[in-house]
Amino acid sequence: MPPKSHIKSVAVVGAGAAGAAVAAALKAENYFERIQVFERRETAGGTWIYDAEPDPLPLCPGKLPPDTDPALEIPEALPRITPPVDQKRWTKTPIYNSLTTNVPAIAMSFSDSQFAYGPFVPHHVPRQYVENYFSIHKTDSFLQLNTTVEDITKLPPSKDRSSERWKLTLRKHDALRRVDIWWEEEFDAVILANGHYAVPYIPQVIGLEEYIAKYPDRISHSKKYRAPTIYAGKKVLLIGNSASGHDLSLDLVGVAKAPVYQSRRSKARWDGDGPLSGIAWKPVIREYLPSGRIVFEDDSYLDDVDAVLYCTGYQPSFPFWNAQANGRPLWDYAANKLVGTYWHTFFQDLGTLAIVGVPRTLTFRSFEYQAIAIARLFAGRNALPLPPLEEQEQWEAERARRTRAEGKKFHDVPWDEGQTIEWLDGLFRIAGLGTIRGEGLVPPALSPELIWAVEHLRKYPEEPSEHEEKGSDEVHAARAEGGWVVVQREKLPLGGVLP
Repeated sequence: MPPKSHIKSVAVVGAGAAGAAVAAALKAENYFERIQVFERRETAGGTWIYDAEPDPLPLCPGKLPPDTDPALEIPEALPRITPPVDQKRWTKTPIYNSLTTNVPAIAMSFSDSQFAYGPFVPHHVPRQYVENYFSIHKTDSFLQLNTTVEDITKLPPSKDRSSERWKLTLRKHDALRRVDIWWEEEFDAVILANGHYAVPYIPQVIGLEEYIAKYPDRISHSKKYRAPTIYAGKKVLLIGNSASGHDLSLDLVGVAKAPVYQSRRSKARWDGDGPLSGIAWKPVIREYLPSGRIVFEDDSYLDDVDAVLYCTGYQPSFPFWNAQANGRPLWDYAANKLVGTYWHTFFQDLGTLAIVGVPRTLTFRSFEYQAIAIARLFAGRNALPLPPLEEQEQWEAERARRTRAEGKKFHDVPWDEGQTIEWLDGLFRIAGLGTIRGEGLVPPALSPELIWAVEHLRKYPEEPSEHEEKGSDEVHAARAEGGWVVVQREKLPLGGVLP
């Protein structure tokens, strides 16, 4: 039987790795009449594009994207040409010179095309890889580069169409004429693949705003970091010990004044019993004083700090989402989660909207699973239907309850607990196989080689025994040479299926 789906046109927001996976999956269905991928950069590659000169970053402690990254005011009577907008758009990326991937290449790259080398590659490799992936799948013709989606509004069913449609307001900057070109387009469905590493977050701390006003050049966010040279000989305090905090602290050792101070809220998976050579740990900051003194929760303090570098991550931002017209927000900042989703991918109340790339797990490979499941569903060829609305709501409520109780994030899907396999298996079962004529991509199996890499390859040692086997000096040497470690451990629990 032919597909019964009414979806013939699909807009994809974002042309990074997630957008590349979505474009390939949609094209392979050989069903959709129109596919457009919108990217606000001049080239595809998304977050992995290196900007040698970072934007000046406004520092807004405690503020969230609805305040720091609001929607633009849309001109009346589109299409229209206007002077370029001057509102901050957070377009430059957080790539620093020494950045390498932290997921083994075999697990990070897409199943049908591997990275040039690995296991942990420098940032230019994923950028080139994503650009090439569009060409490999002949989806580069779908790209609308340097085009920003400024508004997404759901259109109600009409006389001619019994289902919802989506109106996108688009803006393209014409650098030659120094103008912005605005227009509107309509689509049957929208897939969000815009990532969430654009708008930096700095937590509110007593006295921080006054400290920034008095010492405006001392505070910055890791998004602006490019190399350690500007910190040479300076007394530096880093805030945070996640991936960027760990990377930057090691980057600064031997360049900044010793020791490099690192403020931590909790122990990271790569922390041993004590800090590595050249690094000193501090607790959470309690207060910034007008004198320049920084006071910590244990009453200790630091004076004469030359630079404070916040490695505190990002908050998802969807300034294009018209919450008023669409009847609800997309993201709940209090709960730190998408609103009304199922399986981190589908929306309970919006059957023609989906999202790729929010869960933190196998990155590119997980994008592939999500993209294939969405493409199959939108083409009407999915092997399993989504569960009834009541079951979807129950899944969301139960996961929210459980992650709150465990102090975990709703969209984190850890490998060690078997959740990654369960999640990917659910997407696999929804998608099923393609047609006998080869239409549709097949969700890739997790090979023994991939599983071994996930379980054994680490960019840094992550357990006390590993730190003992590879001492602090060796860790620094390996870091400087782009080294990595092989971890021997018992087989991790896998399994779990979609209920």
